[in-house]
Amino acid sequence: MEHIKTQVEDHILSIFLDRGKSNAIDTLLLKELIETLEINRENEAVHGAILIGKENFFSAGLDLITLFGYNEDQIREFWNLFLEATSLLASFPKPIAAAISGHSPAGGCVFALCCDYRIMAEGNFVIGLNEIPVGLIVPESIFQLYAFWIGRHNAYQNLLEGKLLTPDEAKSQGLVDDVVPANMLFNTAAKKIKQITQFNQKTWQTSKLNFRKEIILKLRENREETIQEILVQWWLPSTRSILKSIIDNLTSKNSTK
Repeated sequence: MEHIKTQVEDHILSIFLDRGKSNAIDTLLLKELIETLEINRENEAVHGAILIGKENFFSAGLDLITLFGYNEDQIREFWNLFLEATSLLASFPKPIAAAISGHSPAGGCVFALCCDYRIMAEGNFVIGLNEIPVGLIVPESIFQLYAFWIGRHNAYQNLLEGKLLTPDEAKSQGLVDDVVPANMLFNTAAKKIKQITQFNQKTWQTSKLNFRKEIILKLRENREETIQEILVQWWLPSTRSILKSIIDNLTSKNSTK
């Protein structure tokens, strides 16, 4: 695989996001993540998993520079894959932790929200869902996923304001479970997964899926309608203008480095 690397040690599957400097999400990364989750869902050698980013970036979210150039069929495929990856992450029956190694806005935050536990590195990082100021529709299913962890009030205000949180703010709202030094991130996540795998796994996995039943259903239902709503907004001239400004800014920053 090109953008997803994996290894299994002590029955824990490490899933490394590995695309460029910031793990920006494109179609290929989603396809590889989906394949990885499908393969290991029933893999008896895997008892739990950790989703891991890179230094300073868990994932910067959607690769807007690439997505902006997609045609109608390509962008529809992308959103279908994104919602499928989200659904598979949320319904992964085994315990899975997100080792949030740095910035995790937008799509990166969605990946983390799908996990059972979120451990974030200390530092000048942000996490949250900032799609609305960018001009992107947030599906109801993603609101429900966000609210599952931080409550409807916080999710509502954070989303409508496009608020990004520091690690400590995220912990205070329940968005992350722990904040640790970067050099302790993986071991902390692995310790949590090992602790959970000591329980009867049939009982734990059935309970997990029972508790998440409404969220999983929300992520799966009305997908075509959800994608169509997103795409109508995506192709609006006003949205394209906002995205173009963001891309120009990103391109300018990259060219000066």
